[in-house]
Amino acid sequence: MNEDLICILGPTASGKTKYAVKLALETGGEIISADSRQVYRGMDIGTGKDLADYSADGICVPYHLIDIAEAGEKYNIFRYQRDFIKTYKDIVARGKQPILCGGSGLYIEAATRCYALPEVPPDPKLRDELEKLTMEELSARLASMKSLHNVSDLDSKKRVIRAIEIAVFESKNPVIREEPLVIKTKYIGISVSREERNARIDQRLKERLQNGMIEEVERLIASGIPPEDLIYYGLEYKFVTLYLTGKLSYVEMEFQLATAIHQFAKRQMTWFRGMERKGVHIEWISI
Repeated sequence: MNEDLICILGPTASGKTKYAVKLALETGGEIISADSRQVYRGMDIGTGKDLADYSADGICVPYHLIDIAEAGEKYNIFRYQRDFIKTYKDIVARGKQPILCGGSGLYIEAATRCYALPEVPPDPKLRDELEKLTMEELSARLASMKSLHNVSDLDSKKRVIRAIEIAVFESKNPVIREEPLVIKTKYIGISVSREERNARIDQRLKERLQNGMIEEVERLIASGIPPEDLIYYGLEYKFVTLYLTGKLSYVEMEFQLATAIHQFAKRQMTWFRGMERKGVHIEWISI
């Protein structure tokens, strides 16, 4: 391939990591994660790191931007873009093929479409105002703003509030745009039917619940991370925390979590279709 970067994207449970590993072995490539949650150490099962997938035929493919932040830390899109650029340049300098792989459309676009992102400080007054709104009202407000942020890739109220906070800051503080890093990218999307995707999500969730996801959340709470903060880190942590704090039964937790992940996967696909409408060519394949 003649592209500077190969981007493997797709919804959760589509099998994109295994495909990226196969491609990396064929091209001598290294994988850069585009996942907003796998950056955290100690948050393994709930984020679906599946690090064993990076090995095939006795060979471990180098991977980057996984386990680079402490659990409980607030890692943001600004830091990701900076870390991506540094990692990308390092891989290219060593003569290897960079392969971006993930399902976070927000992170993928920050990496490949060269948006200049300012580092935005918290705005407590705005946050207090936004906390009073429903998720639907927040989504509508975010959708009305001209911003990189798109609610279809955000799975919690805190993330939507942060996206609005960034958009408001940018409207009041125009930033000087640096010369962007131009990256010629080939986008490959992993296609799977909705029925198959949902079946994979359900099976994977059962396996994670049986293999220590609840215990992982218990350890995180015991380490000092407040339960209300764990909700920020995604659906699995939100619903398991609600179960552990007695707000949901086990059956309610599993059912509501599976439903929420189905909906999240649908929003991921909505994001990717939006990229296509903006002129990004994605080659969709079935594996």
